[in-house]
Amino acid sequence: MSSSTIIPWVVGNWKMNPMQANSQQLIQDLKQYLQQNPITQQQCHLGVAPISIALLSVQQQLQDAQSPVKVVAQDLSQMSGTGAYTGEVSAELLKDSQIDYVLVGHSERREIFGDDVVKVKAKLTNALNAGLTVIYCVGESLEQRETGQAEQVVLQQICDLAAVVKAGQWHNIVIAYEPIWAIGTGKTASPQDAQAMHAKIREGLTQITVEAQQTAILYGGSVKAENAVELAACPDINGALVGGASLNAESFYKIAQAFANTKE
Repeated sequence: MSSSTIIPWVVGNWKMNPMQANSQQLIQDLKQYLQQNPITQQQCHLGVAPISIALLSVQQQLQDAQSPVKVVAQDLSQMSGTGAYTGEVSAELLKDSQIDYVLVGHSERREIFGDDVVKVKAKLTNALNAGLTVIYCVGESLEQRETGQAEQVVLQQICDLAAVVKAGQWHNIVIAYEPIWAIGTGKTASPQDAQAMHAKIREGLTQITVEAQQTAILYGGSVKAENAVELAACPDINGALVGGASLNAESFYKIAQAFANTKE
């Protein structure tokens, strides 16, 4: 299987948004777009990552959507199982609630909340051992890019992943490349720059796993409806992890449609 045959993923990361009424309207609007023009799972895997207190309500709202939409947790605990860990939600608790997908290693978790390599590896291990599919985020800062360290930083993050993924778990890994300097800034890596990094990630994966050509690599970093078609045309960009644009149903749907159209 070549990377061009990978079914793309388009996942909306809602971050700490929106209020409940707006969330309900957002889902209703998205369902309406999918009702009018469905996107099949053979064209594109769709997902949304709401705040933790909305996971189950969003999941319930999406049950009758014309196209399947996966519900993704934005994070999980470094602690496993259950226990006296106030404020935490473990991989097993997510799985028990039929939340089968989770983000790990997002730059905001790393930069703001202190998710260092040890914590990220613990979260990866817990998620995979519980049978969750992980969307693992990698990316470099502007300083790292300007000093020529971008590839080194990203490939080290891939090595961190490889240190904990067992041979039979690679099918539960999706990678999201998000240049930190392009998240929420309105700046976007050019399609050429994004494709170059995605190709480098796939090259790195090839040294690690036989699943490299089957692993979806998503782009994140100010993805919009306006640049989605050009990004979708890149051979090693297999979808998008969408931030702000996912809070508008029309924008999110158009991004998903851009990637789905590559499979028509």
